[in-house]
Amino acid sequence: MDLSALNEKAQFIYENLRLKTFPAAAKFLGNKEDIPEKAKRPSTFLKKKITICQGVTMARNYGWQVALTKEDLVCIPAMLAFGMTPALNVSEELSDLFCKVNFKSDKEQSLGEVNDMCALEKDELSVLLLSPLHKMQLYADTIVVYGNPAQLSRLILAATFNSSGRIHSSFGGKVECSEYLIRPFKTGEARVVIPGLGDRIFSATMDDEIVFAFPFSMLEELVEGLKESGKKIGARYPITSYQNFQPQFPKVYEELGEKLGISQ
Repeated sequence: MDLSALNEKAQFIYENLRLKTFPAAAKFLGNKEDIPEKAKRPSTFLKKKITICQGVTMARNYGWQVALTKEDLVCIPAMLAFGMTPALNVSEELSDLFCKVNFKSDKEQSLGEVNDMCALEKDELSVLLLSPLHKMQLYADTIVVYGNPAQLSRLILAATFNSSGRIHSSFGGKVECSEYLIRPFKTGEARVVIPGLGDRIFSATMDDEIVFAFPFSMLEELVEGLKESGKKIGARYPITSYQNFQPQFPKVYEELGEKLGISQ
């Protein structure tokens, strides 16, 4: 896709869905030397370490380009999932942690869920670059859109417009940044993700917000789907409520109408 048209497509998604925050893009970089000049590193710009979900919020709320290396991060579970720790056995470490904080009832069940999560290999990633989609200067790997269920229903319609399948997703309530950033990149498929505790506690994700995440390669198809899906029946956001009916009121209202000579 021609990157010169990226701003137009990003703006279309933002305006068509009347989003509260910008669509955000993520790029997995192998070298720190590839960090764009204007990207902010929290450890130097803010003198603080942050979570990955905070970086997403800075991109989608503030419009910042944020570059996250392991020196910029403080969330150990996410760092494990993104291959940014010296851990030799990520599954063991995460499954132990989930049991210790009482996310899981026993080690075997915990390990089973962890093995079903999507993660990067150790040192596969050097920098996670997060940016508003309209400011991304590189071919991104994943795009994430935060919205309410009605907005996401439009995105699901758009994503399936030229497809024979449906959107498949998995939910665990924990370390969901790996689900909305890594999974679409690895599988090439769109996902619906319910943000976990970290998103709600640290990155100001609202109670009504969920995530639609998809690989960058789907962007043009998604925009076409938003333009065309349901067009013949006026499907759009906000979803219009049906008004072609006559309301019926309780009998006491009818009796008052009869008394006043008002026909119903």
